[in-house]
Amino acid sequence: MSDLPTPSLLSVHACFEGEQRFYQHESMLIGLPMRFGLYLPPAAAAGPVPAVVFLAGLTCTDETFAVKAGAQRVAAQLGLALVTPDTSPRGAGVPGESESWDFGTGAGFYLDATRAPWDRHWRMESYLLQELLPLLGQALPVDSDRLGLMGHSMGGHGALTLALRNPGRFLSLSAFAPICAPMQCLWGQKAFTGYLGDDSRQWAAHDATELIRQRHRVGLQALFPHGILVDQGLGDKFLAEQLHPHLLEAACTEAGQPLTLRRHAGYDHGYYFIATFIEDHLRFHYQTLAG
Repeated sequence: MSDLPTPSLLSVHACFEGEQRFYQHESMLIGLPMRFGLYLPPAAAAGPVPAVVFLAGLTCTDETFAVKAGAQRVAAQLGLALVTPDTSPRGAGVPGESESWDFGTGAGFYLDATRAPWDRHWRMESYLLQELLPLLGQALPVDSDRLGLMGHSMGGHGALTLALRNPGRFLSLSAFAPICAPMQCLWGQKAFTGYLGDDSRQWAAHDATELIRQRHRVGLQALFPHGILVDQGLGDKFLAEQLHPHLLEAACTEAGQPLTLRRHAGYDHGYYFIATFIEDHLRFHYQTLAG
């Protein structure tokens, strides 16, 4: 977009010799103010640095990952920026937007809604790709040609699908406990019906497992030859009914897409799990982004 909004700095916090910042800007695509977090490592003082974008899960905000994951220490060492968008529009005034914790506010599912009344403001895919990421490269010391994408739960779904739907935009990809096959779970079915309508053919374009299968059916090569990293806790109460990592694993095996799916006994769905393995993920991204 040509006339990108200028972000307003809301707060800044010294952190591991870098800065954890929070911004707000007017979004032309969403039609509302949007917030995002940005951790800048010490290396950013000398110029643009590669970045990992983290997409958070249901009920989370732009602050959740920054506060809970403990990622800044490793990001500072590696010279990686960390970008944390919000999970949905807020204050849109859409009837029912705050009635459910898994739909509406805090639950944008990182797609563009096509069904009224959500289609006016719930345009998270376009917002991220056409507005926020270009804004970062234009206004802040972020190298927009060296981006990795990572997410958790709903945000893991978002990371997988956005990376698969936009070849070449992200150089590395990982997820924590992602919703791997949203067409096969209640969270995904509720979101897709509400945002996209009843035609399941439209849903497949936002289902990571189906996107992997579609690429394989038409003979396209794997998008991430260096692999995708996914961590899943076996003590996760949502594993059996909502997440279905085995379906993603099967699709990747069939398609020849390298996938490292690590299953961890005892770990649940929350940020203690993420904090335990976040260093592995950042070093995984660094291997590609630093090249």
